[in-house]
Amino acid sequence: MIQKKSNFFFQRVYEVVKRIPKGKVVTYGQIAAFLGSPRSARMVGWAMHGAPSWIPWHRVVMKTGKLPIEGVNLDCTDQREILSKEGISFRTDGTINMVEYVWDIEL
Repeated sequence: MIQKKSNFFFQRVYEVVKRIPKGKVVTYGQIAAFLGSPRSARMVGWAMHGAPSWIPWHRVVMKTGKLPIEGVNLDCTDQREILSKEGISFRTDGTINMVEYVWDIEL
């Protein structure tokens, strides 16, 4: 039963992540809140950890604008490189300016 619920949640996460436009990012918490489970940011992280390769997992970051310590499907260097190619710039401390690049998930 729990497995079935998590699979359904993961599928909903993937549907949201597929809609994030290039050059924008969202946080784990934003996705969780959008899906009606505001305390499930870690579950979103688990969904990203196992995301199929065609899901733009790299557009999901921490609320502080940091990349995860370990990349989700690839290492953080690759995540940063992919985001940079999409036009996202990083501050000198390695964070993303969330005011500039966060996507308003409320559609």
